[in-house]
Amino acid sequence: MQFEERKEAYARLIVKAGVHVRSGQTVYVTCPIEAYEFGRLVVKYAYEEGAERVEIEYNDEVTSRMTLDYAPLSVFETFPEWTALKLNTYAKTDVAFIHIAGSDPEIFKGVDMKKLSALQKVRHEALKEYYKLQSTMGFKWNIVAVPTRAWAVKVFPGENPDIAMTRLWNGIFGACRIGEGDAYEKWMAHADDLKGRCEKLTAWQFDSLHYTRASGSDFPVGLVYNHRWEVGADLDRTDGGRFFANMPTEEVFTMPDRRRAEGKLVAALPLSYRGTLIDKFWFVFHDGKVVDYGAEKGQEALKALLESDEGSTRLGECALVPYPSPVAEQNILFLETLFDENAACHFALGACYETNLVGGPDMTEEELLEHGANQSMNHVDFMVGTKDLKIVGTRENGETVTVFENGTWAF
Repeated sequence: MQFEERKEAYARLIVKAGVHVRSGQTVYVTCPIEAYEFGRLVVKYAYEEGAERVEIEYNDEVTSRMTLDYAPLSVFETFPEWTALKLNTYAKTDVAFIHIAGSDPEIFKGVDMKKLSALQKVRHEALKEYYKLQSTMGFKWNIVAVPTRAWAVKVFPGENPDIAMTRLWNGIFGACRIGEGDAYEKWMAHADDLKGRCEKLTAWQFDSLHYTRASGSDFPVGLVYNHRWEVGADLDRTDGGRFFANMPTEEVFTMPDRRRAEGKLVAALPLSYRGTLIDKFWFVFHDGKVVDYGAEKGQEALKALLESDEGSTRLGECALVPYPSPVAEQNILFLETLFDENAACHFALGACYETNLVGGPDMTEEELLEHGANQSMNHVDFMVGTKDLKIVGTRENGETVTVFENGTWAF
């Protein structure tokens, strides 16, 4: 398959498998301004799949950075009512959302963290309905990425920018199973495999998982009672339209108990957070809460994350990813969580996914907390998986099961 054919196959896959556009549906697309041609491809295929209306919004991170540099703090302490009304309304009316990412990993390096924190807080409050429906798969949504020059040259430093762009495109194609054969059929088979693993893990109903690896992690974490393992997709949608919230997606994930995590956890890969790269970082947990931490690079950004709210110091997601995945096999540090989280087992600080708890979407905030579910304005994934990672699950009756051995599935 030629290079341009792969781009077209990728755009078709996003529309057909990513959000499974149905006849008569409205589709809302966001896209980096630099990738406008790819955005047009997505619009074209959405209409070909039967969409009634496709709206695309282009964003420019360079002007976003200018706003953060020059606008006063007060600008970031309010959120436009019309934007909130549009997104909350779309979420409630079965609009399919496609978010095409492609950012400079360090675009916000050095900005005033107070402005970013204020913007995050007002956005979280204004879009509560949207985020609630998103987290419970109340509408079809999909996050993917395309290369931009600023991103590509960070991933391949010293490389000619045009070559870096091509290399990053090829890395994305490989990670998303774009190549010879029908990509849609590959993704359907992949979905069935992930679903089968979720069913087995859910049936075990582990009380806790114990992570160990040579580089310093010795970490037991409790799981909530009556938890469910899921994939980054809705594979049982009542209208028959499977969709994938993230592409790529190699993970199965569940809900840790916010009160039960002990010991030291060492990150395996850098983390790009709010446009700042955090590298060689670690956490120490006690009674589920981060009580100590450090980073060789990006310490201030890590501090800002942990101080965002109380829930940002606790875990909201526990995800398993086998090391020999199509993402890991690229041997690329993408500096983009969408890809890097699918190359290694990871946790998330912050909000949980309520669907990981049986009956969770119907519980009040107080009931969720009583069950051990974590709540926060943040949900930040960080990678802990390595080739020597071992994970042992302990069931309520004391039986142990080796889940991971040498970085991959043991069952």
